[in-house]
Amino acid sequence: MADDPYPPRSPFDHGFLDTGDGNRIYYEQFGSPDGKPALSVHGGPGSGAWRKPPTAWDPERYRLIRFDQRNCGRSTPHASDPAADMGLNTTQHLIDDIERLRAHLGVERWLLYGSSWGSTLALAYAQQHPGRVSEMIIPAVTTTRRAEIDWLYRGAGRFKPEAWDRFRDGVPKGERDGDLLAAYARLMENPDRAVREEAAANWLAWEDAVISNEPNGVPGMYSAREADERIAFVRICAHFLSHGAWLEEDQLLRGAPTLAGIPGVLVHGRHDMGSPVQTAWELAKAWPGARLHIIEDSGHAGSNALRDVVRAAIEEFKTR
Repeated sequence: MADDPYPPRSPFDHGFLDTGDGNRIYYEQFGSPDGKPALSVHGGPGSGAWRKPPTAWDPERYRLIRFDQRNCGRSTPHASDPAADMGLNTTQHLIDDIERLRAHLGVERWLLYGSSWGSTLALAYAQQHPGRVSEMIIPAVTTTRRAEIDWLYRGAGRFKPEAWDRFRDGVPKGERDGDLLAAYARLMENPDRAVREEAAANWLAWEDAVISNEPNGVPGMYSAREADERIAFVRICAHFLSHGAWLEEDQLLRGAPTLAGIPGVLVHGRHDMGSPVQTAWELAKAWPGARLHIIEDSGHAGSNALRDVVRAAIEEFKTR
């Protein structure tokens, strides 16, 4: 596999979007101001946008926009601050932020790129605002159904029972047979930072364990974060996932026909333990015009082959 085809460049613009409720959303733009608009929607929830300059997007043809979702990355207030109000951070808030950002930047329609949780948010936005979306590229497909959440934080423990026991035992004993994600969400609201740090460490150790046997799994992929970023990531994840991302079960699959006319490229690793390929398969069947590529040597962490397919889609759509 060749390296990414374009040299890294600094953003030509960056700033903060005031949401009107005390939140400020950081965004940055790369490439050409006159290029095809594309929005990169990061995962997590709570990971923050990728910090390295993009090298897979033709800077002469694309206007690539990245942003940090509420309470993470460079957006404020940061979820590592216990005073940050998680009640103002829901899927609908994020959808509204994306639409507010589109209007703020004067974009008529844009390509959406979103991986993992980013795919859920991109799909939810596109189903509410299909006229604003030109194409979609979705690696590591998720729809954040409760069935998917239950698999990742309970069912997958069948393959890593020792790691899952640690995850379960990270909550108070009386809550270990109940809703673990709600229990973690409560721990992440504890005013004692030491409590939050310990809960975050236990959560991230489980995330790391899930991908540890993938063909290209990266040790410490989730836990290798700065302390405040670890706390923010887990606080936001537990908040969203304990509420089922405020989505009805199968909502995004049932809404897939509304994406008819929007070309979509779905790219998913066969060995994705955290997000089994079944969801990508079901979405491809429900979305008229979607193309699914299943990558045999990839899991959730990706692979060279997966990245090649994503690059090809980016190249394909730059002149559409």
